Amino acid sequence: MRDVYGLNLRDEIHSAKYVDRGSGVSVPKHNRLLILKRFAECLADMPFISVTNVIINKADKPDKYDVFSNAWRALFQRFDTTLFYENFPGNHYEKDNGMVFCDNTDGKKLTALMRKMAVYNPVPFEGGVGFRNIPIRNIIEDPNLRNSAHSHFVQAADLCAFLLYQLHCPKTYYKRKTGKGYFRILESILNTSASKKNSYGIVYL
Repeated sequence: MRDVYGLNLRDEIHSAKYVDRGSGVSVPKHNRLLILKRFAECLADMPFISVTNVIINKADKPDKYDVFSNAWRALFQRFDTTLFYENFPGNHYEKDNGMVFCDNTDGKKLTALMRKMAVYNPVPFEGGVGFRNIPIRNIIEDPNLRNSAHSHFVQAADLCAFLLYQLHCPKTYYKRKTGKGYFRILESILNTSASKKNSYGIVYL
């Protein structure tokens, strides 16, 4: 990245800014798009990782619908279930556990949500009639909040979310430059166990 595109090791790859005007990024715009593509290709070459995706269609939700809480609740649930059933790639051991590292956005609310799910987490029965309480079992500790500028892991998650968004609602420049299809680069590392309703395993709410 540094030798080919002039990207410094300490430079944050903020996916949304990379295709916006006046982004403040010194790398030429056509190279920024290629950087996102190369970043996705690097992730796709890591068979030991797994990407879980959740999409919320805000257009059909009531005004008081809490997008933040519902999206994270779905992510926590899928993460915990995937750990419990050992659906992540690689070797597994008895009682595998996981931790959550995320961008520092409304950490107090996120921590309260996880703590609540550790005690009360209603999961609907198949068919939508009734529910059972299945508290979070395999996620330990509170969410670990990070400044994305200092975390390549958070930047990688940001890239995956951005590419998924562009698959559904591509910006004009992104669509014109064929960037709309970049999400498909990640196909080999998608957590298809998160949802059986589509080939990418995307959870739609």
